[in-house]
Amino acid sequence: MKHLTIVVPQGQSVLDSIVGTYILFSRAENLWRERNNTRVFEVVLAGVSKEIELHNGLFSVRPGTELNCISKTDLVIIPALQPEVNFGEAVRKNKIITDWVVKQYKAGAEVASICTGAFLLASTGLLNGRSCSTHWAAAEAFGRMFPRVNLITEKIITDENGIYTSGGAFSFLNFLLYLVEKYYDRETAIYCSKIFEIDIDRSSQSPFSVFRGQKKHNDDGIKKAQTYLENNFKEKISIEKLASDLAIGRRNFDRRFKKATGNSPMEYLKRIKVEAAKKSFESTRKTVTEVMYDVGYSDFKAFRTTFQKVTGLSPVNYRNKYKR
Repeated sequence: MKHLTIVVPQGQSVLDSIVGTYILFSRAENLWRERNNTRVFEVVLAGVSKEIELHNGLFSVRPGTELNCISKTDLVIIPALQPEVNFGEAVRKNKIITDWVVKQYKAGAEVASICTGAFLLASTGLLNGRSCSTHWAAAEAFGRMFPRVNLITEKIITDENGIYTSGGAFSFLNFLLYLVEKYYDRETAIYCSKIFEIDIDRSSQSPFSVFRGQKKHNDDGIKKAQTYLENNFKEKISIEKLASDLAIGRRNFDRRFKKATGNSPMEYLKRIKVEAAKKSFESTRKTVTEVMYDVGYSDFKAFRTTFQKVTGLSPVNYRNKYKR
């Protein structure tokens, strides 16, 4: 029998990701035991304190095991951190946990993070040079803190060398089904999907992302460029002229823009156009063609390709899914 450790970090973790993980794996374990008369996992909650308060003291978790009592485990799951948490402070508070995770991984355990739990996992260094997903809303902060990690926010699941990460919020339920199928079997994963009414095999969180512009930087020239793009995206824009108007050489402009925002100027402009199109599909009855022209596209193929690359859905499918 293997050992599954759900760690409970110090500070404000998301209760759902702790409870949901425990309940879903417990149900998978019960089904497996009924069918096979054997066990796959002993599931435990472990922390460095006997009681950990969550959601500003509204709830608390009492881990059944202290972390230092677990010398060997097979799978570690790190729950999500609350979005309003100072991620740097959360990393510092949980060094005992992250050091323990590194030790377990080196001893052969596999490690998984849920949503913003990726901040704790990335702080171990185990994600350097590897792919990682997290909540799309935390991507900018994550990129600043961990530039050596290959962040892929459109994916719900990454799986690389025994390290797993998941997308944001309740997409962790799809992630748990993935782990259940990996450690148990497909039949058990399908059973859990039906019991908990979770869509199985959903792989993208792109349709849920909201582009809010990346302005948490100190480059005033690039902020002016961003504002111009946001205010004039419907027009035909020359990036060359924009750089010239700001008295910045084109190559230097591109370099600074990418460093500040994580996108090239053209990528940023495309994201603005797609976000405007999404809002139009959600709030009006305009046709796809009307919206395409409204956001500054005249070529349907180019519009469709860009829209689907950003959202994971075609314009028609997005409109049908989210329209009033």
